[in-house]
Amino acid sequence: MSLTEPPNTGVALWRRVADSIEQAIADGTYPHDTRLPGELEIAEIHRVNRHTVRRALAALAERGLVRAERGSGTYVEAPRIAYPLRSRTRFSEIVGAGGHEADGKLLHSSIEAASPDLAKRLALKTGAPLLRIDALRTADRIPICIGTKWMSADRFADGARIYEKLKSTTKLLSQFGVRDYRREWTKVTAAIAEAGDAARLDLALGRPVLVVDSLDVEPDGSPLLTSRSRFAAERVQFVIENQ
Repeated sequence: MSLTEPPNTGVALWRRVADSIEQAIADGTYPHDTRLPGELEIAEIHRVNRHTVRRALAALAERGLVRAERGSGTYVEAPRIAYPLRSRTRFSEIVGAGGHEADGKLLHSSIEAASPDLAKRLALKTGAPLLRIDALRTADRIPICIGTKWMSADRFADGARIYEKLKSTTKLLSQFGVRDYRREWTKVTAAIAEAGDAARLDLALGRPVLVVDSLDVEPDGSPLLTSRSRFAAERVQFVIENQ
């Protein structure tokens, strides 16, 4: 489909180019995570200049429909998963409620001494043994986040093996008699993905992640576990819910 407009209507023209590309994304002509034609090809298809194409692509990028990767091209974004941040934040429940298949994979586990910051969060002594679990969480086999969790190694002995088998923090805690827990606090910051995280999340170097630090407590307020998760920013949309 080509677009032609009388002179001096360039703004309307780039919007029509953007709408045309958006429609092609919606009808599956350009599936998610595929590369769009180059600027010159799009310009030829719509009979416009490259400046008009760039303006259209920039508008689509601002709306989260496409992303530009330097030296590679422009790609169609997958729809973002709505991810509520609330007092009961459970990855599997949230992803499942959106009609997606949640899964988890243990990447690494170790016993390490609690730093002053982690000890303070968990109400333990500095140097107390902590179980550290690093896991990759996916939705429909698409990497969503990498989470690092710390909990008392004395209380949750063999927790890593249980997580590897059950692929769920909630189910892990259940094995130790923890039937319910809640989010005490959550802090969100933005960062550029480190090389290792970028590879596991299937992100290009330089892509952003949303870093979520949190503390989960038992119903009586006793600290249970603390975590730092790195979410692929282009795949989730955090929703702050009033409690």
